[in-house]
Amino acid sequence: MLRVAVIGSGPSGVYTAQSLIEQQAVPDIEVYVLDRLPCPYGLVRYGVAPDHEKIKSLQNNLRTVLEHPKTRFLGNVEVGAPGLGVEELREIFDAVVFCVGAATDRHLGIPGEELPGSHPATEFVAWYSAHPDAAALRFTLAARSALVIGVGNVAVDVARMLSRGAAELAATDMPQGPLSALADSRVEDVWMVGRRGPSQAKFTTKELRELGSLPDTDVLVRPEELAQDPAYREPGDLPAVARRNVEVLRGWAERQAAGPEIPDAGPVSSPAHRRRRIHLRFFLRPVEMLGDATGVRAVRFERTAPDGRGGVTGTGEFEEIEGQLVLRSVGYRGTPQPGLPFDESTGTVPHLAGRVLRDGAPFPGVYVAGWIKRGPTGVIGTNRPCAKETALSLLADAPALAERATAGDPVEALIRAGQRPVPWPGWLAIEAAEAEWGRGLGRGTVKLPDWPGLLDAARSAGQIS
Repeated sequence: MLRVAVIGSGPSGVYTAQSLIEQQAVPDIEVYVLDRLPCPYGLVRYGVAPDHEKIKSLQNNLRTVLEHPKTRFLGNVEVGAPGLGVEELREIFDAVVFCVGAATDRHLGIPGEELPGSHPATEFVAWYSAHPDAAALRFTLAARSALVIGVGNVAVDVARMLSRGAAELAATDMPQGPLSALADSRVEDVWMVGRRGPSQAKFTTKELRELGSLPDTDVLVRPEELAQDPAYREPGDLPAVARRNVEVLRGWAERQAAGPEIPDAGPVSSPAHRRRRIHLRFFLRPVEMLGDATGVRAVRFERTAPDGRGGVTGTGEFEEIEGQLVLRSVGYRGTPQPGLPFDESTGTVPHLAGRVLRDGAPFPGVYVAGWIKRGPTGVIGTNRPCAKETALSLLADAPALAERATAGDPVEALIRAGQRPVPWPGWLAIEAAEAEWGRGLGRGTVKLPDWPGLLDAARSAGQIS
């Protein structure tokens, strides 16, 4: 019996487990999917926006893998805690695959970045997604103007959630606190700002188009900023996604030029009926956040221009945009894992086809997949080939791994190491509690937003060690 621990139950971890159990080269295999949280699915549960129900339905596919007879899910297991490092895991399991993603945000590195009201966008996402680590966060949304710095899909999600009405989100699994805050939101203007041009933005066309379909929301672009991008003027050579993005932006710019100027939203009787504007800005690089101890009030940007090499250069011209809430969405970065080598320059673990390299040589029985392996690139589906490559490397090593086959019950070993695992039935108890809570609120399933609620649900069903 080959026993493998997969650390992380998001797409990369579950796809790794799937690749391992579906291969016939090692038919006698058990895969234990461990997660720090008592809930599975990783960013599919805690990163996909609640109104993206089609993407969130991917949980059903991941569930099939986690319910497979050769797979065991164990939540509430903190790898890296005292007594459960890499070496201890190697005593419990024959192989360990780290699929831990990229857990931290990149910083802008500008003055004022830490002013009150300035947050990583991932904090805002964790708050409205009910991540238990974000239970103490509060976003009152009293700002009239909000800035989202970045032009990727997370930035688009955040801008959309700031602009979407609470009534439209009541049917989702968003927790009641964020839903009430959105209902009371005073935000009228949402600015999404990128330092480069529209052809270099990282959002997908589907996400971009959604902004134009939001009720009571106007999307505003500046034709002169679009025209500044050489690729915008001649989009024929662009990759397909960038070309479609340019076409969407061009359509908004032309419609805006043809119609009357959009009036100011003006006073309204209720936040629920507030008209909002999303401003898409390009070629602006943040250089300073302005404000004081009470909070941020604006961001100062330097205008940029194409440098002819795919990047931008500063022009020495500056512009300030008002904003009492700033959400920074400029990328993710992996964090060092205790006991593993780490490349600070890339934020990844050094590897060869998924085999972890320690001092240039393979670290026997230790592997990586997902963002900690390749960096924060790609979409959910990109994790499939990445996971398969790692799984094939592990399976090729199976004869050598089996020579030091471990013995004993891995769950009991984890308990002896100080962990209190929540097995799959415990997660099912959490699901049932969330459905019950939603019914009590007159809604569908509503996610439990904190650690005590999640663990109590598992404990009440007798499903926590």
